[in-house]
Amino acid sequence: MRKAIIIYGPPGAGKGTQANLLADVSGMLHFDTGKYIEQVVHDPANQKNKIIQREKINFDSGKLCTPAWVLKITVDKIKELSKAGFGLVFSGSPRTVFEAFGDDVNEGVISVLEKLYGKKKVVPVLLRVAPKTSILRNSSRLVCSICGTAVLAHNCLGASCPLCGAKLRRRTLDKPEVIKVRLAEYQNRTAPILAGLKKRDYKIKEVNGEPAPYKVFQALFKKLND
Repeated sequence: MRKAIIIYGPPGAGKGTQANLLADVSGMLHFDTGKYIEQVVHDPANQKNKIIQREKINFDSGKLCTPAWVLKITVDKIKELSKAGFGLVFSGSPRTVFEAFGDDVNEGVISVLEKLYGKKKVVPVLLRVAPKTSILRNSSRLVCSICGTAVLAHNCLGASCPLCGAKLRRRTLDKPEVIKVRLAEYQNRTAPILAGLKKRDYKIKEVNGEPAPYKVFQALFKKLND
């Protein structure tokens, strides 16, 4: 499927889970920019890079990384993946109005996607969940140290990944105090993107993110094919 689908929602809404399911079913690629940024800032090879170490502090505290830096590295990667022929699913990015729409000097991600895929094939989605759901899901989430699979602690038998068997870890992002920062960052800096998309005549496909993931996916898939 040659499309660019952008899934929005607060932390814990299930954006990554739905993006992975959609990518598996449709043959698209889930470009998880959060995971991509995490890999960059935590790469031991970047320990002496002052800019990346600055961004690591932002990332680990729950704050958004510097938009201009994020815009550059993500647009470069988007162009690379599109050139390879992939349709893309994004989970929660672009994360700021600047990243989404740019300014007089910088071209935003939305314009880049419109040029690469065509405006009609850029599809924004919003997963709605309550703040208490967001905090509960994130604070009980563990992530595989090798493959990155996310699991809820109460659904996991032991301390091993159910997919590859590697050790599970808790992300710095999923500490309760950090989750509250992330929720505030979403409301103040990411949610306004939806209004900007509406001004550009995009129709946001809204889906209830509270049910079990498979039920959310059924509703999401139906909306995408309406």
